[in-house]
Amino acid sequence: MHPVRRQRLLLVLFIVVFSSLAVGLMAYALRANINLFYAPSQIVSGEAPVDTRIRAGGCVRPGSVERSKTSLETRFSLTDGVVDFPVVYSGILPDLFAEGEAAVVNGSLNQERVFVATEVLAKHDEEYMPPEVADAMSLAGGEHDETCGGMAYGS
Repeated sequence: MHPVRRQRLLLVLFIVVFSSLAVGLMAYALRANINLFYAPSQIVSGEAPVDTRIRAGGCVRPGSVERSKTSLETRFSLTDGVVDFPVVYSGILPDLFAEGEAAVVNGSLNQERVFVATEVLAKHDEEYMPPEVADAMSLAGGEHDETCGGMAYGS
């Protein structure tokens, strides 16, 4: 093989290997930061992974908020109008967090299928609902009324 061609081939191979390695390392690093959104019906049906950081959302079921008297722990249920799942959060809740309002939680499911939230996000406007929550609730097929962006709560 001619020395110039060999040098070009080695340069091209080096660029391909280096680029593949860089893309692989970036994909591996970003893998930990991906938060996939799951609707309440997906969480209850078992589609959501256990012990993996995920995002979920729905409406806070009225009457489900229980605040601990000795710590900052709060327990509540999120619903899509059809099913609901339990959430545990230890920390200060946003000012706009309330029963019957939309919320998005970041965290993970534990072995008992209870969502342990590390962050709770509440809607910031009377008319606004996070797009993921609105889509999940419309797919769930709940009946409409004025509560939580137009979704009625099933029994």
